[in-house]
Amino acid sequence: MDWQAVWLSVQLAVATTAILIVVAVPLAAWLAFSRRRWTVVVEAVVALPLVLPPTVLGFYVLVALGTNSPVGRWWVDATGSTLPFSFTGLLIASVLYSLPFAVQPLLAAFGGVDARLLEASSVLGRRQWFTVWRVVLPLSRAGLATAVVLTFAHTVGEFGVVLMVGGNIPGETRTVSISIYDSVQAFDYASAGRTSLVLLVFSLLVLSVTYALQRRGGVNAWPRA
Repeated sequence: MDWQAVWLSVQLAVATTAILIVVAVPLAAWLAFSRRRWTVVVEAVVALPLVLPPTVLGFYVLVALGTNSPVGRWWVDATGSTLPFSFTGLLIASVLYSLPFAVQPLLAAFGGVDARLLEASSVLGRRQWFTVWRVVLPLSRAGLATAVVLTFAHTVGEFGVVLMVGGNIPGETRTVSISIYDSVQAFDYASAGRTSLVLLVFSLLVLSVTYALQRRGGVNAWPRA
């Protein structure tokens, strides 16, 4: 077991999840309650990583963060290092790739809040951000927990985007999925099998927790007579 790669994957998943929850809550609230027609375009862009091949997304992120781009040049001038093939660049790519896994559960949870509660809050003169924070979010705890679990798990299992943007630098960008790939390339099937088994058990656990949270939140529940 490549524990260095495991620890790096955990660090990446924790950082990605923390950033995305901060970003996803207001974004999902805006998507759920906005009446603007072009909201569907923003929602489509957010969901794009779900259908876009990871290598394609990774290529565009790599170009956007490279030294030929304004962002890449600014980062080099500010820090003296490049974003591609670094943990910071890997984190940016992971945030973009896992964005829909944080937004979609929250969007579904926010959409399920009783509209009468929102109307009551509006009648009382509460601002929209106050209603989201004090009414919508507490009623969407299951959706928030699902977003956290799915984002963390998805980041741990990333491969295509990680390889395109971060490469394979031990201790810097080599995650557990890349470690499995390296073991297979070296014909070390025993090591690859052990690591894959750990990820398999982890994935089953994540799915079990996710479905449990959905049921607790009232999803897929039969109506009582």
